[in-house]
Amino acid sequence: MSRHQQRRDKLRKLLRREDINAILVTNETNVTYLTGFTGDSSYLLLTADDEVLLSDPRYTTQLAEECPDLELAIRTPTINVTELTVKVLKKAKLSRVAIEASTMSVAQKDQIGRAHPKLQITNTIGLVEQLRAIKDRDEVQRIREAGRIAEKAFAVLRATLRPEQTEKQVADQLEYQMRLFGATDRAFASIVAVGPWAALPHATPGNRLIGQSPFVLVDWGARGDQYVSDLTRVLVTGKIPAKFDKIFAVVLKAHDAAIEAIRPGVACQDVDAAARKVISKAGYGRRFGHALGHGIGLEVHEAPRLGGKQKQPLKAGMVVTVEPGIYLPGWGGIRIEDDVLVTRDGHEVLTSLPNDLDSAFVA
Repeated sequence: MSRHQQRRDKLRKLLRREDINAILVTNETNVTYLTGFTGDSSYLLLTADDEVLLSDPRYTTQLAEECPDLELAIRTPTINVTELTVKVLKKAKLSRVAIEASTMSVAQKDQIGRAHPKLQITNTIGLVEQLRAIKDRDEVQRIREAGRIAEKAFAVLRATLRPEQTEKQVADQLEYQMRLFGATDRAFASIVAVGPWAALPHATPGNRLIGQSPFVLVDWGARGDQYVSDLTRVLVTGKIPAKFDKIFAVVLKAHDAAIEAIRPGVACQDVDAAARKVISKAGYGRRFGHALGHGIGLEVHEAPRLGGKQKQPLKAGMVVTVEPGIYLPGWGGIRIEDDVLVTRDGHEVLTSLPNDLDSAFVA
């Protein structure tokens, strides 16, 4: 049995617990997770006994290669995907079907309802995402490899960083190097933020020169074989400003405290609290304004979320980022981020870049 078939069977078990007899999966990432198909504009109808992938003629060959075990419904050029969906739902003779409410638009839901008035449509949120939160060995290995690609590219960046480069030039070079080392894409738009602009957690690289400040924050990740990595480091390019080493030490201590707290059964909010306690005790609590981290996998932001009021317990197989930061407007920001696997008896840091202060200095 293929791993994708195993995932579909796990989803069926989850549907039975939720008293759902059929689901229309419209989130493209979820379709990929359940079928192995990497194209777009395609849906999966999953019932207790059957499954059919709805797609279009552009992908006929790709579908045969990536998911040969699946029944297909290929739309013709004269009908759109919603019309094909109605046709497949009527053929399945379903009395009710669940949809992914976070993906399907209200207009599309209404259109299906009008075309198939006898069908009861119910909303669901996050069912497939629950399954995706627990990674199998193959998924963990792909995330690990995406981390290696990102680290190799970062090593080149360190060796070639020059004061006359702009933030955007550095970000472009970093993403180019990731592709040279095997990435299929960047995991997200890379952040390169010089000095005061590092106080913006999601700063956009611009024309500011690396030499304008003695430090620069870099937040980047690679997409390898479908799966992604996510890292952050701060590089020191000149004489460090007053209090830099103090703030760096606080962030690193918070980072390490959070990782130490990671193990099965621990609530996500408690991992966040472990880092936040360190930063608050140092007097910078109000300067740590985002959640500690998030799950990564096929997407760079997925379940679970390491943040306040997140009572969900960690489970073995989850992969999360740990990224505490302190941001001082007008001065700058420091964030340290690594990717961490929850193991059966604790945790494993999947990324291997040094994160101490000495390693931050660029020769």
